[in-house]
Amino acid sequence: MTTTAFLHPDRLLPADPATRSVARGLYERVATAPILSPHGHVPPEWIADDVPFADPAQLFIAGDHYVHRLLHASGVRHEQLGLGGATADPRAVWGLLAEHWHRFAGTASGYWINDVLGRVFGLDRELSAATADDAYDRIAAALLDPSFRPRALLDRFGIEVLATTDDPLDPLDAHRRIAEDPAVRTRVLPTFRPDAYLDPENPAFVDKVQRLLDGLPVTWAAYLEALAAQRARFIAHGAVSVDIGVIAPTTLRSDPADAQAILQRALAGEATAQEAARFRAYGLYESARQSTEDGLVLTVHSGVRRNHHAPTLRAIGPDGGHDIPLAAEYTENLRPLLEDFGLHPALHLVLFAMDETLFSRELAPLAGFYPSVYIGAPWWFLDAPDSIQRFRAATTETAGFYRGSGFIDDTRAFLSIPARHDMARRSDAAYLARLVAEGRVSLATAERIADDLVDAVPRTAFKL
Repeated sequence: MTTTAFLHPDRLLPADPATRSVARGLYERVATAPILSPHGHVPPEWIADDVPFADPAQLFIAGDHYVHRLLHASGVRHEQLGLGGATADPRAVWGLLAEHWHRFAGTASGYWINDVLGRVFGLDRELSAATADDAYDRIAAALLDPSFRPRALLDRFGIEVLATTDDPLDPLDAHRRIAEDPAVRTRVLPTFRPDAYLDPENPAFVDKVQRLLDGLPVTWAAYLEALAAQRARFIAHGAVSVDIGVIAPTTLRSDPADAQAILQRALAGEATAQEAARFRAYGLYESARQSTEDGLVLTVHSGVRRNHHAPTLRAIGPDGGHDIPLAAEYTENLRPLLEDFGLHPALHLVLFAMDETLFSRELAPLAGFYPSVYIGAPWWFLDAPDSIQRFRAATTETAGFYRGSGFIDDTRAFLSIPARHDMARRSDAAYLARLVAEGRVSLATAERIADDLVDAVPRTAFKL
């Protein structure tokens, strides 16, 4: 990694000189520590095949909905960005980002892209319409160099663990090839993502479940056994976690007769909305029960209205930048699950939210009692410097520093992974330095916590 003139060496650290000095020392302890990324969306084929990145526009814009959503909000049409099958000149797309770059000031996306431009590509001038062509040429030239391919970047970034997100019926061939290749030193793990198999209202549910059952009888018992078999297959390929995304994390103790009747009606296209909701609640409960048996960490991402704008979904497909946060509730929704499994030693339940009111009201108190519950790091719209400060203030006074997941980058924007982890390390150093300056935590304790937040905490939560 390089340094550059437009990246302040003390960015995100406190403005007060004395507190900044403490924060700088804490940050320097962990700045080059290995990156543990136990939840993300980098396609494993990129690593298995060591696929070169195509061009700057594809790298920074087309595949990053954080970026193209704000461009769209600023009046840039999707077809101008080459989305939805449209053809667009990559240099022109890059020029649109540069033209609108001032709109990204203060955003997490702007922070990460600046970091990547400076530290990964060594650019020495901030992006603008005037610097766009030079930046494009320098990045495009770098992408032709083998040192900018995914495998080389894994080593350069110091990524020790990288988890992908995978369909339960994925053959995991890419993961097998990675595991068998001694040239890949990073531990690349699959993650079991069964959303489409648990939700009768998902358009893919019927096809997915029919392929899951593969001739087995359409019974609740066979369905659960088939899911358990696929989880075992993932474990054999190194998986440590299951990830489930839900609007509401409702759980219900399974009623086998009701669950089987809903399953059969859903496969016939006849399940009602109320039946689908019950089926999802049974599925989340059973996912936790299966985790008590096979030990997979269960992560739950709750409170997102996916694909809010139907015309955009039709035009460019999912992940189009129009997923919008919703209010969520965990305390009552998870009570059946936690009453039955919350004290089970094999269950690690990592709860994520985009509703900040949950941090202090629900997640910290839950994690402060149930040994199975861990607080998921600020996620998606909240994985940003000021949000991390609010998260720490909201959760630490109730649950401390050790009941969390560690930072989660949750991205397929591969080159931004070190930028995101570096941002989290700087933000945590700033928070810890304030506690030291206020006499609330000793420097020695703050140093231990800084070390543990990037290592022991995620290793514990994700059983690494």
